[in-house]
Amino acid sequence: MSERKAIISDPEKCTGCKICELVCSGHKEGEFNPLLSRIRTVRMETVVNTSLACRMCDDPTCVYSCPRKALSQEEATGKINVDTDKCSGCGWCIEVCEFGAITLPKDRKYVFMCDLCDGEEPKCVDLCPQEALSLKTAEVTAQDMRKKAVTKLIRGD
Repeated sequence: MSERKAIISDPEKCTGCKICELVCSGHKEGEFNPLLSRIRTVRMETVVNTSLACRMCDDPTCVYSCPRKALSQEEATGKINVDTDKCSGCGWCIEVCEFGAITLPKDRKYVFMCDLCDGEEPKCVDLCPQEALSLKTAEVTAQDMRKKAVTKLIRGD
């Protein structure tokens, strides 16, 4: 099992405030513009919000689908790097990403995705007012989901 970590959102805590988007764009692009964020807040149902960021997949379809070989993955961290000189903004990687975690801002010719703040503590995790975001491995995330499911079964929710 991979020890790579990714940003995980807890929909039970997320209020949809989108502060994570503003924090990300401010840190990475120097302006508070959600369209330039590498994390996205989405409403899944009328009362369920969650944030989505790159999951640092073990087998990244985005990297394999890029016709210009503009995407590469760091083995140790799983971080996807974008070669902005090679990327044409074709969007193939966006189409194949299972998590909807890749974006193409309309004023750029290259894609954006979370890079975990280049090894620093991710700012969105740090500054989420509801503590809905965390940095976890896939195994820890799966364990947490199993615990929640069992708790709901026991309580009869």
